[in-house]
Amino acid sequence: MDRILADFKISYPGFTLDVQLDLPGRGVSALFGRSGCGKTTCLRAMAGLEHARGRLEIAGSVWQDDAQKRFLPTHRRPLGYVFQESSLFPHLTVRGNVEYGMRRIPALQRQVSLDQAVDLLGIAPLMDRKPETLSGGERQRVAIARALASSPRLLLLDEPLAALDAQRKSEVLPYLERLHSELDIPVLYVSHALDEVIQLADTLVVLEQGRIVASGAMAQTLARIDTTLVLGDDTSALLEGTVTERDERWHLAHIAFPGGGLWLRDSGLATESRVRVRVLARDVSIATQEPQATSIQNVLPCVVQAIAPDTHPSQQLVQLMCGESLLLARITARASETLNLAPGKPVWAQVKSAALVG
Repeated sequence: MDRILADFKISYPGFTLDVQLDLPGRGVSALFGRSGCGKTTCLRAMAGLEHARGRLEIAGSVWQDDAQKRFLPTHRRPLGYVFQESSLFPHLTVRGNVEYGMRRIPALQRQVSLDQAVDLLGIAPLMDRKPETLSGGERQRVAIARALASSPRLLLLDEPLAALDAQRKSEVLPYLERLHSELDIPVLYVSHALDEVIQLADTLVVLEQGRIVASGAMAQTLARIDTTLVLGDDTSALLEGTVTERDERWHLAHIAFPGGGLWLRDSGLATESRVRVRVLARDVSIATQEPQATSIQNVLPCVVQAIAPDTHPSQQLVQLMCGESLLLARITARASETLNLAPGKPVWAQVKSAALVG
């Protein structure tokens, strides 16, 4: 399988980026972390906008190799780059902006047609308008379409939704999901917004102070408790499953995942639909015997995998293996001791609440 391989080191006063990446050559990989951790610097190094020391290989093509004194300048790298601000040409219509992206690639080498880029981002009704007449969300969709029209081997999205309010962001996210499902172009997505990352990405890379502290498949990396990935109210696990049943009387849908199933509020999805479910650690409790006569309908047999301190000394995070899937539970340290929890112990996870992603 094609891979994205990068080994970069670059130093500034008070900050050093030192990362080694090995990412899938398909799907969405997210670079996630607090502001100032090095996400954008890493993206700019991939684009050749920052001349980091090291090596970069995209699907077998070497774009940079300092040992061989090879460095492709930005204009020769077949990539698309979308920034926080759309940076559209104000004097061109939407059509003119998107067609501008196609000029970099000879017609015979184009992998993405104009119609395909327009359709994927849903901008057909906007083609004759000028950027100044568009909403922020519309401008970002046009900017992404323009980047796709250049038939990139790699698409870099640098916090493309950061400047949008919640409503505009919700308008753009479904189009980004379409890129994920309908294109073979690998996407590197930079964000410090966990909800975006959980909705879009297959692979998660967590940066902290210029270094990678966790990397891997989204669900497994999100549920790790040996890093400072996300502590606090956002600590959560991700389950990937399928809608298998809908209970019309109670307006519920059953989501089956490797290791169990959950009943959630029915959002109208058809059976066999693939979905992602986010379960917050604060919404999971633990019992050592199967609960009886409880209002909590989602009770899953699990095995304790690991236990770690949370942000406050009164709390602990417990990692649970439910079949092939991971859950997290936040409980008090006193409860953990009272229940005599330890790795390998079979328990029951009570999921008080869960939500479909997207």
